[in-house]
Amino acid sequence: MFNMLKSGGILMIPILVCGIFATYIIIERLVYFASVKKRDRELRKNLEEVLVSGEFSAAEAFCTQTGTPLAQVVKKALDCRKLTEDDMREIVQCEIDAVAPQFDHWLTLLSTIANISTLLGLFGTVTGNIKAFGVLGSGGTMGNPAVLASSISEALMTTAAGLFVAIPSLIFSNALSRKADKCVSEMEGTVTKLILRLTGRVM
Repeated sequence: MFNMLKSGGILMIPILVCGIFATYIIIERLVYFASVKKRDRELRKNLEEVLVSGEFSAAEAFCTQTGTPLAQVVKKALDCRKLTEDDMREIVQCEIDAVAPQFDHWLTLLSTIANISTLLGLFGTVTGNIKAFGVLGSGGTMGNPAVLASSISEALMTTAAGLFVAIPSLIFSNALSRKADKCVSEMEGTVTKLILRLTGRVM
């Protein structure tokens, strides 16, 4: 493995760094979404039980304990339950806009890593080919076969390494972005039902 990294030249270092960051982001986001899903499921269940009996203080306590973006928005809705429906919706929407970036945390960087890794691989291809043609130009018809092979190997290794990092980064970036959008959509649906219940339009 070390020899493979070494054959790719100095550009393998930033590609490797990109791969480490991408791996961390993917794992962190997967764990985060799994944790949020579990806690939100418990929060919805608890809210269903206490709101029927009008125990708003208990509902707020559950929100504080849960600590997810949904819990923050629900708590905000409960705090302004005595306002008019229009005012409540406006305040809650502002809160949704404030907490939504928590779902997208790191995802912009992951997308950037996918693009950078591809470009680094392409850059390595270009520099490797430049070296290869330099060998051909300075050594007659074939130049030094060993140096020529080393230059071609550098070009191919950086390309492969760049794509190896970029492809899964791009796949997970898109998948996690869709997951974030879905979480925001589900949160809006849950809060809309809560507002209708708090205003007495739905029991």
